[in-house]
Amino acid sequence: MNADDLTPSTLTTFTASDGETLAVQDWPLPEGEPCRGTVLLVHGLGEHVGRYDPVARRLNDWGFAVRGYDHYGHGESTGPRGGLTSDLRLLDDLTDLVDATRARMPQGQPLVLLGHSMGGLVAARFVAMHLRPVDALVLSSPALDPGLNAVQKLLLATLPRVAPNLRVGNGLDAQYLSHDPAVPAAYLADPLCHDRISARLARFIADGGPATVARAAHWSVPTLLIWAGSDKLVNPAGSRAFAAAAPQALVQSHCFEPLYHELFNESPELAAPVFDRLRGWLVQHCPLPR
Repeated sequence: MNADDLTPSTLTTFTASDGETLAVQDWPLPEGEPCRGTVLLVHGLGEHVGRYDPVARRLNDWGFAVRGYDHYGHGESTGPRGGLTSDLRLLDDLTDLVDATRARMPQGQPLVLLGHSMGGLVAARFVAMHLRPVDALVLSSPALDPGLNAVQKLLLATLPRVAPNLRVGNGLDAQYLSHDPAVPAAYLADPLCHDRISARLARFIADGGPATVARAAHWSVPTLLIWAGSDKLVNPAGSRAFAAAAPQALVQSHCFEPLYHELFNESPELAAPVFDRLRGWLVQHCPLPR
């Protein structure tokens, strides 16, 4: 299937149980095209799912329907930028989106979660807590170790209790997103990207990473874990620890040593092995229907 033959993506909204609105984007396959399954994209901190259009197009080309959404407080969804209404807000929203996505899929078709960075943490926590069954999981540079220093740990021990909605800069240095200079330039120019993080969201990330690594030995969902060895935005130690503890029969892992944080947005020669690994794993776990 050629990229020119792909059906245009559609942008809709999803109303959460509390009335907040989440932006949802779908990249369907052309009508009648054999479908391996649906991939649900879970994006990272400060960005939005529209940045994943090139990834979604590749997944389409490999035979997957794709859906993604903007987290609360991100992109075109409602909420203060980087804020959260409750500690488990991101997990509650993913649960609702999984239910809504399952409801529109053919029975028996695989559902794959693909989470990047903070989205990788959200997807991994979702699986670790058995909130809903999914058929496979892909984690890209997941935020399993935020790499906090002593001062940051002290602040997180107090701020979420006294000022959970206080929002500050997230400290992300865009130059380390990718070796391709066009990527950080586009990120900084994108009005839907932001640099805010609330105390409550920071605590979710700080607590969720270690809690997920602690569950690695009990993992029960087929998972592909890929991370950047030269990541300066998320500590690669979290992925290494998860890979070392997880059952190798279920969790395939690979470190792309020279790459920066956004594996899928690296320069073409660096990203090619990443897409090769992703495609091989997905095709193996989601065969075309007979």
